Amino acid sequence: MSSPELILVVDDTPANLEVVCETLSDAGYEVATAINGDRALKRVQAYPPDLILLDVQMPGIDGFETCKRLKADPKTASIPIIFMTALSDADSKVKGFVLGAVDYITKPFQEQEVLARVKTHLQLRQLTKNLEQRVAEQTADLEAALTQLQQSQLHLVHTEKMSALGNLVAGVAHEINNPLCFIAGNLKPAQDYIKDLFQLIELYQKELPYPSASLQEFVEEIDLEYLQEDLPKLIDSMQEGVERIHTISTSLRNFSRSDCDRPIPYNIHDGIDSTLLILKHRLKANESRPEIQVITEYGDLPQVECFAGQLNQVFMNVLANAIDALEESNKGRSFAQIKANPNQITVKTQLSESQAVIRIEDNGIGITDAVKPKIFEHLFTTKGVGYGTGIGLAIARQIVVQKHSGTLEVNSTLGQGTEFVISIPVKDLAVKDIQATICVDAA
Repeated sequence: MSSPELILVVDDTPANLEVVCETLSDAGYEVATAINGDRALKRVQAYPPDLILLDVQMPGIDGFETCKRLKADPKTASIPIIFMTALSDADSKVKGFVLGAVDYITKPFQEQEVLARVKTHLQLRQLTKNLEQRVAEQTADLEAALTQLQQSQLHLVHTEKMSALGNLVAGVAHEINNPLCFIAGNLKPAQDYIKDLFQLIELYQKELPYPSASLQEFVEEIDLEYLQEDLPKLIDSMQEGVERIHTISTSLRNFSRSDCDRPIPYNIHDGIDSTLLILKHRLKANESRPEIQVITEYGDLPQVECFAGQLNQVFMNVLANAIDALEESNKGRSFAQIKANPNQITVKTQLSESQAVIRIEDNGIGITDAVKPKIFEHLFTTKGVGYGTGIGLAIARQIVVQKHSGTLEVNSTLGQGTEFVISIPVKDLAVKDIQATICVDAA
């Protein structure tokens, strides 16, 4: 059973208080009293009533001033106030309504009128509370639905991007591997054939020490001695090139690796290196600026249990943003000025309290205090049309926070640069080694 509504009666005349209190108590209401405005204000702060019956003419703080103060306080502004007054002029009534009163009761009191007005305004207050609660609940439901919609959109976009990028990169790596295997497989026989041919030439030279003039002329024309010295070096260079391409292909496959239905042990440094390799074309020098320097300071990290492909996407988004920031900071600077104060991206890793911490810092333009709180918001971007979608960092945070129970934070000083700090929990992987091996093989 609900408790009775509390009504505060404020009047400096004891007889009036007695009459009103008796009427309200007999009707089942809980009644509190105050003999002046000052006491009423203190009483309301301690025990907020459901309704206030307020006398207009009181010594000290009158009813109008008391009402004004109550309505100015957010804690008491919603309490309905009914003025009790012998004043019947229109100006007084208008003044009361302007200050926020909901009704008037005229002295001398009519019991049924008092009860009717009190009942009406208590019902209106309860209806208002119910409506506010329903609006608040519906607003919360709408906000939750909007958040869910945004998260679903981010997940869908991320899935599509990763699928397309993964297929593209994996396809390129596969296409590279076919001719690469052919070249690698033939280099060793080619070296043997060249060695045999050089031995054959050496035997001919021993058995025919005096070649004809035309043969001698051709030997000098092709510079046989230099050819014998340089050709093995060319083959060795080709071998180094094949090994380099093989490293690139491995990095591409490492970046695009398909995730299992569960996290797998992963070397964070491999993911960073493969991402930097893919972004290498954006780091190289061009006609407007020198090469962007990348400084890696890797700590001693264990393998981290994670969704490797998705984590690589985080590195891609953060590093690409760093490059964009450096490009923006270069506007208005000459090649020589940039060379004197070179563009730099520093990547540091460390193990801190069972967390793999990755810090990616640039010395670009930095982020303003106004923009900083918004950078992880869905669809927020400071880039021009066609250059930014506003979902890269939102997706990155979703991957780190929701998929890996980690954190993604930003530190920035305008004009000095920006640092993104990624923290991923490091778990005990020993129990899952067999499952992880099977999962990697499947990928």
